[in-house]
Amino acid sequence: MANKEKQAENKEKIGIGAWLALIVLILVLSGAFRTAEGPIKVLDFTNLAGSFGQIGDTGANLIGKGGTGAKDGFMAGFNLIPAVMFFCGLLGVFEQLGAFKASDILFRPLLRPLLGIPGKCGIAFISSFTGSDVAAVMTRELYEDGEITDDERTIFVAYQYAGSACINNTITGGAPLVAICPVALGPCIVIMFVCKLIGANIVRLILRAKRGKA
Repeated sequence: MANKEKQAENKEKIGIGAWLALIVLILVLSGAFRTAEGPIKVLDFTNLAGSFGQIGDTGANLIGKGGTGAKDGFMAGFNLIPAVMFFCGLLGVFEQLGAFKASDILFRPLLRPLLGIPGKCGIAFISSFTGSDVAAVMTRELYEDGEITDDERTIFVAYQYAGSACINNTITGGAPLVAICPVALGPCIVIMFVCKLIGANIVRLILRAKRGKA
């Protein structure tokens, strides 16, 4: 009875503001406005995070050009810190606006049958298409807050890091291959998405089989 009252209370708190916050957050993380022009480009997380030290058309930045070895890897990781810190602050704002509660309702019918994870993973699920670092931060916070179990975290991580950030990496890293690829960009991304789902569900079956033996 207490659980039903608590669920009813949570549902009452989800108003139009929470749904609007969820829509804005999904747009910000989806990458839909990454190449937009004008003020609307602020609806993209990459544009909000900004860039640092670019030099003309060479694209050189804090990481530099032509680096190898441990130093290059350290600078690449160091370059992610400002964006991750900014994203943690952004998450705090949208959490207070009720975006996470709305995402639980919206994504529960999708994520529970597809991956066996709760709807609260929905925002991380969307962000994983364009950035693995942001999705990783969200997944860790969901686990530490007790929103997902260890098995659910394992399944979700298996989904995320196979073909990590498939949309962003396909468009950027795979751009030279697009011209010679006999298949359009859209079907390539769909194939990667399906394979990610298959891989995550294989892990899901393995974990279920282990629980059965235990």
